[in-house]
Amino acid sequence: MSHYKTSLLMESNETRTPLVDQNYQLDKFPGKGGWVYASIPQILPDRHTFFSWVKVNGTIDGYAISNLHLMPLSDGTLFFPVKAEICKKISKKEGDWVHVILYADNSPAEIPPEFLNCLKENPVAYLSFRSLTESLQQGLIDWIYCAKNDVSMHERIDKTISRLTQ
Repeated sequence: MSHYKTSLLMESNETRTPLVDQNYQLDKFPGKGGWVYASIPQILPDRHTFFSWVKVNGTIDGYAISNLHLMPLSDGTLFFPVKAEICKKISKKEGDWVHVILYADNSPAEIPPEFLNCLKENPVAYLSFRSLTESLQQGLIDWIYCAKNDVSMHERIDKTISRLTQ
C-alpha cells in the first residue's frame, strides 16, 4: 500500500469509532501452508452480506490494512488472515500477540477491470449485476477474487457471468 493511501486511510479512521481496539493472539490453521490469522469474536457476522463477511480496514501493530474481509470460522467467529508479508513487516508469527484496530469499511464496491470487461461483453450479465444491491455486488467480487489461483478465479468469473444471465 502506498504511503499516500496509508495516510488517507489513517486520516479517515481518526474521526470514527473503531469496531475493535485491542490485543489478539495470532493462531494458525493446521497443516502445511496453513494461514496465520486473528480471531475477532467481538464483531458479529453480517447476515446480509455474501458468506456473512464483514468488510473492514484499520491497523495491525500499526501496519495499515484496507479492503479486508472478516470471514466466519466453522463456529461462526469472525477472523482475518494475516498475510506472510504483513507477519514479516510486523515481526510476528503464530502465538504472538498483536494490537488490532478495525473500522467498518463502507466504501462502495469497486469492480476490478478484468471482471468489468467480462461483464461488458455480456450486456445481460452487466445489467443483472448492476441491479444487485451493493453488498451483493461486493460479495460476488470478493468471492471471485479470494480464489487461491488464477484458474479458480477465472472459473468463478465464468460461473458468475453464467448465473447472472439465467
